[in-house]
Formats: sequence, C-alpha cells, structure tokens
Amino acid sequence: MKVDFQRTLALPAGASELILVRHGSVDPPSHAADLIAGRSDPPLNARGKAQASAVCRRLAALPGAPIFASPLRRTTQTVAGAGRDATVLDALTEVYLGEWEGYGIATRGAAADPEFVAMMQAQRWDLIPGAEAADVFAARVDGVLNELAGAARDGVVVAVTHAGVIGEMCRQVTGSEPFAFLSCANGSVTRIARMPEGRWTLLSFNETWHLDDERTRVTEVEHDDEGACL
Repeated sequence: MKVDFQRTLALPAGASELILVRHGSVDPPSHAADLIAGRSDPPLNARGKAQASAVCRRLAALPGAPIFASPLRRTTQTVAGAGRDATVLDALTEVYLGEWEGYGIATRGAAADPEFVAMMQAQRWDLIPGAEAADVFAARVDGVLNELAGAARDGVVVAVTHAGVIGEMCRQVTGSEPFAFLSCANGSVTRIARMPEGRWTLLSFNETWHLDDERTRVTEVEHDDEGACL
C-alpha cells in the first residue's frame, strides 16, 4: 500500500466519517428537584442557542448526512435549526452520574470537592455513587459507534451528543487514557472515521472555528459554563 503523508487526507471508498457535535451551553440544575426522571435535562441558554445556530450553519454544508441526537433537550435543541429531523438514539445519552447527576457534579467541580478531584484523577465515572459502570458505558458507546458508521449516507453521518460520550468515543478510537478527550467545548465538532477494513481513526478534535461569529453576538455570559453540564 502506497502512502503519501504530505497529502491532505481523503477517505477511501467505503469509509464512514462521523461528525460528533457537543451540544450548546446550558445552565446546570441548581438542585435535585430540577432533574427530569433522575436526569439532568436543562435547555440551552442564550449562549447555547447562538452556538446551535453556528453548528446548524456548518451542517448546511452536509445536506445529505443523516443526523442523530441523544434524547436530552440540549442535544435536540442544538440541531433543531438544521432543516431536517434528527433521529433520537438513547445510546447517545450522556454517562449517568448517579447521585451527582446535574447539579451535583457542577457544584462539586466548582468547589474542587475532594471526591470530585479523586474521581477526575482516577478517570472513572463509576467512582460516583450510583453512576453507570465503566464497562457498561464503554459497551454502550462501542455499540452506537458502529451503529452510526453503518447509518452513514454518502460516507458521512452527524451525531449530536455529550462531552462524556465524545470523550469515550475518542478513547476507544485512539486507545488513550479514559479522560484524555473530555475537554471538548460546547458546540464543538470532532471528526472520526471508520475505514473499510474496520479500523478507526481520529481526524480532528474540538473544532471551534465555526463558533467565531457567535462569540461576537453573545457578549453577556454570567460564567464560564464549559463542562458545567455534560
């Protein structure tokens, strides 16, 4: 097989490119009563809506690509302006954080709570009481990766999902440490591909160039909410 590493990558026939979009910004729940069916499900805030508009403008360049989203509002709202319906996949839902769902992880993270720090250092969500087991989460993400690749049209498919899911996808694709790719921005795009022989490759991570316009339109942000709600 001849390889020219100086050329721009062009995917071969039979490859599938997955465009992974992290949802727009949200204000995290403030207490347990804000959870819906035990899940953190806040809507997009003003900044998140501007990010969603920027995402949809970028997706306009992919009119034939099917779009999938998790059932949570912050993903479906992010892609609502794309001009075509998104198919909801439960497997794209964020890792379940048990007793820290929603308000719990945001509060602990902001305070550098020792239990939060220990969880981040261990890079294991399942150190959180009641959280989704690591092997269960990994199997769920592996399954949806292959489902998305199989659903690609003209070689491309879009999935609007969450930071934890994108991080786990990138971990599986690259063999990295568990949380190496956890820091993708709200509204960012990450691109991975499955080659015809089944091999996965990371094409890009955390692309934000399409968000440049929304940064100028949304000037009032009360706090830096990147990562506040997965």
